[in-house]
Amino acid sequence: MKKLSIKDLADFRSKSEKSKRTFAASLQKEKTEKGGTGGDYWVSCVSAIAGASKANDLQLIVDKIGELEAWRKEAEHKITKDMYQRNANILRGFEKYDFKRLQPAKATDVKNKKTGLLSFKGFDIKVRPQRVFTFGKEGELEIGAIWFVAKLGGYKTEDLGMFTDILFSYLKAGYSKYSINSKYCIAVDVNKVSQVTYSQIEAGKVPAVLVPTLNDLKKFL
Repeated sequence: MKKLSIKDLADFRSKSEKSKRTFAASLQKEKTEKGGTGGDYWVSCVSAIAGASKANDLQLIVDKIGELEAWRKEAEHKITKDMYQRNANILRGFEKYDFKRLQPAKATDVKNKKTGLLSFKGFDIKVRPQRVFTFGKEGELEIGAIWFVAKLGGYKTEDLGMFTDILFSYLKAGYSKYSINSKYCIAVDVNKVSQVTYSQIEAGKVPAVLVPTLNDLKKFL
């Protein structure tokens, strides 16, 4: 069965009954996958934002915008020019972004130990946060993670919450020696410059739709 991404599940939620059935049938077929969060189309802006977040350096955003603008001028095809332009437009929304809001002081990035797949409710789901970090006192370390995601037009709040939901389970499965801080288990929609934390799901401020969506999908398999 094809490995699922949260983007797949977000798209599934918006489909008609007939289209959901077609989608479920397509899961039985293997498909060549492209790397990069949100797909290769957005890799330039997502990787730059993730790097700027880790280094807390907005100059990395500015530099990447300059690169993208140069590439756009040299590109021959409109579809390529549009791709570079859209990536640059997203980055402009982060030129003055305060990345400190996404992590506690003195956070230490740790190696992402997992393969990027999590077995969850009978499905293999791709989980690829750009950052996993610890913070706090030795012996009482907490862990958090940030997942920057992209989609043309952005995600609905509840769909963005699915990224945070699976991210929490990912941390629980792969980093069990740490205490997960749900406030810093974060998914950031770079298109809308918006975010959802797992603590919002715990508090009921954002609907938890991941498990209901998977249960709905199972009906068509």
